[in-house]
Amino acid sequence: QIQLVESGGGLVQPGGSLRLSCTASIGISILDVMGWYRQPPGKERELVATVIWSGTTKYADSVKGRFTISKDYAKNAWSLQMNSLKPEDTAVYYCKFQRSSVVSWGQGTQVTVSS
Repeated sequence: QIQLVESGGGLVQPGGSLRLSCTASIGISILDVMGWYRQPPGKERELVATVIWSGTTKYADSVKGRFTISKDYAKNAWSLQMNSLKPEDTAVYYCKFQRSSVVSWGQGTQVTVSS
């Protein structure tokens, strides 16, 4: 069982920034995909960003240019830097780790963007 521990999140005003981090209980390998998803109130969980070993990233259109996913394999961790936050970014954010068909999720952290 792969454990993921998230940190970060909270309340921020529109235009502000937050950083989320996720640490895995195992070492990250070339086979793995790391990512962030979010679930806005009353909506389904959606992709925010992913990163793979090579550093190749993928972003949802709604966050391109504002969010940056990065990795620190020495720490078995990846992060999501969120800038220029908007009220519509309000959601519970989950980190995700996938190795082949095995998927693990973080516990979720609340991000609220409000004045």
